[in-house]
Amino acid sequence: MKNLSIAVLPGDGIGPEIINQAVKVCDSIAKKFGHKIKWNHALVGAVAIDATGNPYPEETHKICVNADAILFGALGDPKYDNNPMAKVRPEQGLLKMRKKLGLYANIRPTFVFPSLIDKSPIKRERIIGTDLVFVRELTGGIYFGEKGTKENGKVAYDTCLYSEKEIIRLAKVGFELARNRNKKLCCVDKANVLESSRLWRKTIQDMESNYKDIEVSYEFADAVAMRLIQSPNMYDVLVTANLFGDILTDEASVISGSMGLMPSASIGLETSLYEPIHGSYPQAAGKNIANPIATILSAAMMFEQSFKLDEESKMIKKAVNLCVKESILSEDLVKPNVAYSTSKIGSWISDRILSL
Repeated sequence: MKNLSIAVLPGDGIGPEIINQAVKVCDSIAKKFGHKIKWNHALVGAVAIDATGNPYPEETHKICVNADAILFGALGDPKYDNNPMAKVRPEQGLLKMRKKLGLYANIRPTFVFPSLIDKSPIKRERIIGTDLVFVRELTGGIYFGEKGTKENGKVAYDTCLYSEKEIIRLAKVGFELARNRNKKLCCVDKANVLESSRLWRKTIQDMESNYKDIEVSYEFADAVAMRLIQSPNMYDVLVTANLFGDILTDEASVISGSMGLMPSASIGLETSLYEPIHGSYPQAAGKNIANPIATILSAAMMFEQSFKLDEESKMIKKAVNLCVKESILSEDLVKPNVAYSTSKIGSWISDRILSL
């Protein structure tokens, strides 16, 4: 038995609905295996701005720091997206949270469910066997570099800055993942034109001698963007900078057939955070139609990586696979007249765990 303390950050839009299902599943796991979970809820994003004026309040930070892990929904609200003059935005809370918690490595898998392979917009023969993982640097690069405007706002700039130390700690995560998978690592960069990318490539080349069992390749980000559509099953683990990772992981998410299926983990210096790869989907908020599977699988990653409870993680994945196989699906994957609601999918998976 373990006593687990988990910070819960539902966020905006569909965040509360999908998080509720992941909590439900985790509670079933705790009941089945005799664990005790203490849930600590906190505000982040637009709801935090509305309540406190701060997208990542200090109280939320304290709850996150003191937790064993963080389960996060999504953030974003059209009232901020559609206002270019807004000085405080939900996304600032996400960047602030990543920086303050040291969430430097975003681990984002992409795989296919055999029963859903025809839901992908890509031909089945191109994606069969796809099982890859992106490791994206999350607290450096162009999102955090010096930025500003000049010439009365008619010129703007954003600086991409990386240190060797930042690259090494991120690459170590990628190498270790590859060692436990198919022993292939691809460094994704733009070393043909960017000085920061040349540092990435040199640093990882220098690390190769410590990982002689890993086959390392180097590809430009634009080439990877093309090959993710042509033959994604050629990849195993890919490591890359913040901006490239942001774009390429969203592209990769389409392979599975829906962004509502893929989980992610952000490994940090203080703690680690687990979240679905999709956004807040405000159009669906409160309608009980969003797909909770990505959030539930993120909880499975949490049990495996933060708590080292592999059996519990495997049981969540098994229940999700049975759910998908039996077509207990939301309307992003089937027609609305045969779709299951967010809460019914969560309950089905939760009940199945208890019956396994």
